[in-house]
Amino acid sequence: MCESQPADPSVETRPGDSLAAAMARHDIHLPKRMVDRLDDYCRLLWEMNQHLNLTRHTDYERFVSRDLVDSLALAEFIEKGEKILDVGTGGGVPGIVLAIVRPDLKVILCESVAKKAAAVGQIVEALNLKVPVVHGRAEQFLAGHPVDTLVIRAVARIRKILDWFRPRWQRFGRILLIKGPAWVEERNEVRHFGLMDKLALRRLKSYPLPGTDSESVVLQICPKDRLDPKDNTRVKKIVAAKPAGKPGRRPGGKPGAKSGRTAAGSAKPSSRFGKKSKGTARPAKKRPAKKRPSKGHQGPPS
Repeated sequence: MCESQPADPSVETRPGDSLAAAMARHDIHLPKRMVDRLDDYCRLLWEMNQHLNLTRHTDYERFVSRDLVDSLALAEFIEKGEKILDVGTGGGVPGIVLAIVRPDLKVILCESVAKKAAAVGQIVEALNLKVPVVHGRAEQFLAGHPVDTLVIRAVARIRKILDWFRPRWQRFGRILLIKGPAWVEERNEVRHFGLMDKLALRRLKSYPLPGTDSESVVLQICPKDRLDPKDNTRVKKIVAAKPAGKPGRRPGGKPGAKSGRTAAGSAKPSSRFGKKSKGTARPAKKRPAKKRPSKGHQGPPS
């Protein structure tokens, strides 16, 4: 689910560099405990990267100027306590970074490539993060697990993303995307194919791409009717329909009792407004038995 990424010669490698120094150069300030955990993450990621292609940002300058800057840009527009699904997480950006710098969030990582999902699962475990890692397609995961926001970075063009998630809009509230300068072309493409008729696309933030003359952007896509009328960059929180479950205990009933639905999941036949449906046989009323008159005692014939 990841789009290929070219080599990144625009960022200078600095031998003997440190994460704290790289962050200081970019005027990024975080609590020491978060910096230490991000440093641990970098070391684990780069160690895994020797055996599996998870990232091309294999030094502190690239990690900070690309991965950390993008993740912090997303974090600005995520509400407290949101449930986040990182689609095509690869090596864990932005999901793991968000879980570290925003511990209030409920982050889930989703990766369709089995080896990458296994590797990022080991990284999460080593960092002792309470972050589930899902191996599979995000569209399929959403069918049974609603979330507030999808975060997507370096995965695919906007047109393909909208095709993937078109049937799942009732399972999540919005999409937050990190895109480069080609986002305008991609926006025009989805408009041309009519994919934005009921959707709103907002550019929430633009910021320079270090080492280039280009900009990165944070984009938000959601159904138009979910935009907050007082602030069209904010989205109303949705309550997704719960997937159908197995029959369980009825209130006041026994375990395993039927829930009023047939095996196929359809409701049992019932009449509207409490009236009896046509063609239903009425039970025959029992008539009380007639008492026979009692006969008097007859003595022997005289």
